[in-house]
Amino acid sequence: MRIADVSAFYTPAGGGVRTYAEAKLRAASRFGHEMILVVPGDRQEVIKRGPGAVVVKIASPRLPVDKRYRYFDDEAALHAVLDSWQPDHVEASSPWSSATMVGRWQGVASRSLVMHSDPLAAYAYRWLGGFATTARIDSWFGWFWRHLRGLGNLFDTVICANDGLAARLGEGGLANSETIRMGVEAGQFSPSRRSPALRAQALRALGLGEDATLLIGVGRFAAEKRWEMVLRAVGEAGRRRKVGMLLIGDGPKRWKLELLSDRIGRVAVLPAISDREELAIFVASADALVHGCEAETFCMVAAEARASGIPLIVPDRGAAADQLAPGAGKVYRAASEISLERSIARFIDGGPELQRAAAVRASRVRTMDEHFGELFARYEGLTPHGAVRPVSRYDLAVGDNAVEPAFARVNRGA
Repeated sequence: MRIADVSAFYTPAGGGVRTYAEAKLRAASRFGHEMILVVPGDRQEVIKRGPGAVVVKIASPRLPVDKRYRYFDDEAALHAVLDSWQPDHVEASSPWSSATMVGRWQGVASRSLVMHSDPLAAYAYRWLGGFATTARIDSWFGWFWRHLRGLGNLFDTVICANDGLAARLGEGGLANSETIRMGVEAGQFSPSRRSPALRAQALRALGLGEDATLLIGVGRFAAEKRWEMVLRAVGEAGRRRKVGMLLIGDGPKRWKLELLSDRIGRVAVLPAISDREELAIFVASADALVHGCEAETFCMVAAEARASGIPLIVPDRGAAADQLAPGAGKVYRAASEISLERSIARFIDGGPELQRAAAVRASRVRTMDEHFGELFARYEGLTPHGAVRPVSRYDLAVGDNAVEPAFARVNRGA
């Protein structure tokens, strides 16, 4: 098949969506498919990434609230790209305007909406959950539910990474919602990556000895991730116990988190690590992952931490808790700093080494290839028999530059 992924959340700066999209680019040819990753970029460009793997950038403006991201604003240009490549299947990865653009495209390809985000949980439930029930909030955001139901009518399937989100969408009127769980890259995150020397060095830098507990957090520094809550809870737990934390990432909240870490002490805010092997060593060398966001649709970092054989301290709502193995960490009441502080204390008092042993035993997780095998098979099932063209590797057999004329056609079509 020729598959186009219209990936509105993709950014070269990093993040779980970029990790997932690039893994898909690498995986497609192994399954005998072609993959076109269509992303908002700084300019129009086509980049060959491997056999049957192409990134198509459409010139797009920056997102005002986070300038690392861009957003599609030219529906004609997006439709021209799809017209040029004529995919057998198109997936949209954002439930916002780009999905509507994909739904309105006049091509014959089958389509899927992949829920890489849960806007209601990330925003509405987070903002209003302190004084209203989820049902009441849903009633206030009826316009968004109508938007989602409209999208459901434009797509053959709405794919979620966890059962909770699929069930909630189904209850909200999206009858074509289904679950296809994601995975992690095989062999990249593993208990064998653990470095006692790195752990000891990190604890010394935080002013602690090797008998202390080292927590790690990884992710985008945005409000919905609740990193300020996490740092405050670690600081409070540190008043009575020897505990420090490394927070790795980047985003609009960086300066606030750096100021907060300076006040708390025993917390270090580090830059995002783009080298996946280096990140795997940091994760495996910690004593536990702590996560603050209850709006994750899969929580790639929690799955990677489980594959690394470390315990998890995660909220009781959202997909992060799906990765918690018995005896290998704690859950806390989502959005509650006091509950998180108590869970950190219980984790330390319960013996981090014993819980890490349980985490190592449970470190076998679903792989990306297992996920993509199921996903691609689902896409093939959506396409009428005989409608899929033979794999052409984007006509790259005539030379690497063969992708350029295709984008020239897009420019003329736009």
